[in-house]
Amino acid sequence: MTNSNSFTSHFTELRSRLIKSVIFIFIIFVISYIFAEYIYNFLVEPYAEAVKGDTVSRRLIFTALHETFITYLKVAFFAAIFLGSPILLIQIYKFIAPGLYKNEKQAILPYLIFTPILFLVGGLLVYYLIMPLAIKFFLSFESIGSNNTLPIQLEAKVNEYLSLIMRLIFAFGISFQLPILLNLLAKIGVVNSNYLKNTRRYVVVIIFTVAAILTPPDPITQIGLAIPLLLLYELSIITVKFTEKKDKNTKNLEDA
Repeated sequence: MTNSNSFTSHFTELRSRLIKSVIFIFIIFVISYIFAEYIYNFLVEPYAEAVKGDTVSRRLIFTALHETFITYLKVAFFAAIFLGSPILLIQIYKFIAPGLYKNEKQAILPYLIFTPILFLVGGLLVYYLIMPLAIKFFLSFESIGSNNTLPIQLEAKVNEYLSLIMRLIFAFGISFQLPILLNLLAKIGVVNSNYLKNTRRYVVVIIFTVAAILTPPDPITQIGLAIPLLLLYELSIITVKFTEKKDKNTKNLEDA
């Protein structure tokens, strides 16, 4: 009976924390929709900067009556998930924290801190480097035409552009969680630093394959995702090795 009551109380607490997270994300969604135009202008800035100074007049178009409205909803949802994720992580941590020892709490806390930081770094990389380079690359295929040929000019759609940049931000942000994932796997004994070193050649192939799947079919975004992931993988090897040494020294002190 006690176990049943304990399970019910834990389930109730989990539901309560999830509901709080959903309500908070919904509030952010509503606020984001109110300021959707400003968020839209922020997300369009890489395109505006990339085409600044072009002799061709640039614009973003929409071809359906409801397209801009749907786009603003997507922008608000994107902002709500982006800003609400840390709150969700905090609620999950508060739920599991009472069942953890002090050293376990100290061990898991850095992962909670670095998860949103790495996601933000991935998003900033897309915003300030990958998107401007990719836009320049795609625009290089334009042609002015001649007497016998028609010009080829980009008429970017609002929905397609914003879907692309938001998808890339999420793809890079999630991919940048690689060190967190590998360190957690190392903590529970699934991998170790030697295993990560020995499988490096296979990981290179996997990373480039994942980059090709998550990004548009162009070399700029694919390489732009693959190279940081390779660097993060090497960083993961170093951090896992450091953790192993730290755990070994702690165990030796306990045995002594």
